[in-house]
Amino acid sequence: MTKRIGTGASLADFTRRDFLTSSALTAALFTAALLLFPAGAKTDGKGPEVIAQRSVSTISPMPRR
Repeated sequence: MTKRIGTGASLADFTRRDFLTSSALTAALFTAALLLFPAGAKTDGKGPEVIAQRSVSTISPMPRR
């Protein structure tokens, strides 16, 4: 039976299986991040810009105190 890493455990308690598991999880995390945020993505597209329009209200604004 292997020892699991707990709080306050020393580095000697870190088994080969723990190392392989943490390495695989780290690789999966970075792969997911690369798929969600590709490195070559441009943030400024050449498409049309969307401009927010203010709604015109006929009601007078509330007076300030």
